[in-house]
Amino acid sequence: MWTDPDLARKLNEELNLHRSVVDQWDRLSVGLEEFELYLEMASDESPEEIAEVERAHQALGAELERAETSALMSGEYDRSTAILTVHAGAGGVDAQDWADMLLRMYLRWAEREGFKAELVDVSPAEEAGIHSATAIVAGPFAFGMLSSERGVHRLVRISPFDQQKRRHTAFAKVDVLPELADEAPVEIRPEDLKVDTYRSQGAGGQHVNKTESAIRITHLPTGTVVACQNERSQHANRETAMRLLRSKLFELQMAERQGRLDAVRGENREAAWANQIRNYVLQPYTMVKDRRTGAENGDVQSVLDGSLTPFMRAWLEARARLGREPVPADGGNLAD
Repeated sequence: MWTDPDLARKLNEELNLHRSVVDQWDRLSVGLEEFELYLEMASDESPEEIAEVERAHQALGAELERAETSALMSGEYDRSTAILTVHAGAGGVDAQDWADMLLRMYLRWAEREGFKAELVDVSPAEEAGIHSATAIVAGPFAFGMLSSERGVHRLVRISPFDQQKRRHTAFAKVDVLPELADEAPVEIRPEDLKVDTYRSQGAGGQHVNKTESAIRITHLPTGTVVACQNERSQHANRETAMRLLRSKLFELQMAERQGRLDAVRGENREAAWANQIRNYVLQPYTMVKDRRTGAENGDVQSVLDGSLTPFMRAWLEARARLGREPVPADGGNLAD
């Protein structure tokens, strides 16, 4: 453990996964006992006691739903740490702002669900928003949950960048990969790498944008590019960038050898019209609707604040029912 940090990290991740299963079982057991106790003690004449029964019932139901969601994790890499990337698509400044909104949505979701999210690279746009950003989301079944988000996301709203207050449509693409650095048999030769250093492009502070600590690595044979700029140390940024590169190269290797790219990553679609997996409509009405499962929520703000688990669960249920990843059917959804 002390001499092999990679092994230590892998074992800790495995330990956390097992611990999460035990903790979930304990919470279910305690919740059931509390519910039964309140049920025995409650009387029809006491509104306070009835309220306690309802509270315990809701808490138990929510915990059971989380356990059922974990049981839906049947994918080969569902237990892995997730590498989440957001790219601005068609829509100009609105698309760049939309990409930034999506990034915030996923970071808020990770915080809500107890995942550790590490923002490793951000490419700010000139006027507003971002061109792209990459985050590593760690925790039990992080990749399994975030797999549902791969694809094009469409936003319809009154543009804050249009002086005439017209309705605009913007697109952004979300890509999710499993982090496979510890298990991926990928050979990376130093002579195949082009390493560039640059100053971090974040908000700054006492260090990050004053030294060339950010790293960009290009794998010359494949043209694969990864970057990391969140750490103070150039060495730490290089280590994280190499983790990203190894996972991306393993993905390419899987595609070449076994034709499994779609199974790992999903179909590669342009971030533009007719390709979206989910619509977020703020004008003329408010609705978030998934075109693959039919799941919807009229409270758009709560979704943008990270209330994504119901959409993810609907996707996981559809995957379990179909035996494959759900996709929009002829521009509609599975509910149709």
